[in-house]
Parts: sequence; structure tokens; C-alpha cells
Amino acid sequence: MRDSRQEWKASQKKVPLLVFLQSYNNNMPKNLPQASATLLEKFKEEHLTLFKSDDLWSLDLHRKKLIDWLPRNSGAL
Repeated sequence: MRDSRQEWKASQKKVPLLVFLQSYNNNMPKNLPQASATLLEKFKEEHLTLFKSDDLWSLDLHRKKLIDWLPRNSGAL
């Protein structure tokens, strides 16, 4: 069993979009909207301040905001 320190460290790790996408979709309940690369790019365009120095994603910084944003925007594409 992973301890909370390991989980925190994993959530802080910055990863490329496709790695984040796979992790996000694999760990979210199936009744919530699934993300796609296109939706993540749209999210990024609307939240540029979350990507100040790179194009990388982290669960800690982006997941909650994406959970809030995705239901309102997943039907737009």
C-alpha cells in the first residue's frame, strides 16, 4: 500500500498531455465525462496561467480544475 507521501509526490509529478490524459481517464468514475486530447488542448487555451513555464500537466494542479470545467465543455466538440 502506498503511503500518503508517495501519493502526494506522484500527484506533483509533471507529465506530458497524453500521459495525463490516460491517467485522468483511467482514474475517474465512468459516469463522469471522459477527457480527450482535443478537450485538454481547449482547456489549456482557456487556462494559460496554469501552464506558465511549460506544456506539462500535473494531477495536483490540473485535475480538480478539469473536473469542474469538463462537464460544461465536453459537448461543445
